[in-house]
Amino acid sequence: MASTKERQRRLARAKLDRQMARRAQRERRRRRILAGVGAGVALLLIVGGIAWLAGAFDTKESAATSAEAADLCAWTPQSAETNTDLKDVGTPPTKGIPTAGNRPMTITTNHGAPIVVSLDLAKAPCSGANLTYLAGKNFYDNTDCTEITNDGAVRCGDPAGTGLGGPTYSFYNENIPTGQKPAYPKGTVALIGNPPGTNGSQFLIFFKDANPATAEYPVVGRVTSGMDTVAKIGKIPTVDNGSGNKVKPTQKITIKTLTVGAAPSASAQ
Repeated sequence: MASTKERQRRLARAKLDRQMARRAQRERRRRRILAGVGAGVALLLIVGGIAWLAGAFDTKESAATSAEAADLCAWTPQSAETNTDLKDVGTPPTKGIPTAGNRPMTITTNHGAPIVVSLDLAKAPCSGANLTYLAGKNFYDNTDCTEITNDGAVRCGDPAGTGLGGPTYSFYNENIPTGQKPAYPKGTVALIGNPPGTNGSQFLIFFKDANPATAEYPVVGRVTSGMDTVAKIGKIPTVDNGSGNKVKPTQKITIKTLTVGAAPSASAQ
């Protein structure tokens, strides 16, 4: 009989395979859209001339962008029966997801002033949509941050408190930092999946610069206010969490509320 760890590895591999398949499907759809735009442009050049084409191309490009945005994010279902630490709150929308500008996320904890994060909707639209959706479901309210990691970050967003909790869906990495040192400057907010690449509700707030050997956490935004609170939390002593890692905080770090503000308007974008 397979061990629990082996079963978990197989499930994780299956999740990642499903995500990669969905990503490939979206890429094929995007290419078909762009190919259609290219064919339409060629026809317009023949029929209407370059002057008329200028306005028509804008319309065609907007239509392609809208079609692509209509299926921008793939939310891969996860089973709460297989992993009882998951919490079913439905799935975020796949249409009308903002892909430009920033959105404020405010985290109120039991340690100091609120932490305000600017979510980057251009570089991580699905991550931003995910956090917005979960915040709207009060998913994070009255939950504890479970770790102060060796990389210099506070790990939050698991209602189960086990490191395996989250919603009954996952999604792929969007914004992995490459070619920059440090990979995760102080104040960076990134998602963390279990395993990497299967993101859900959990996130990291870095209270110091971090440059791991392999950058595997997708960045969703940066702290714009409340770094003093983050630094204070980062100084809390830690003990062994039962797996040989000294990452469990000795004091409660509770998210009282987590809210996300409105996205920029279309005119502002």
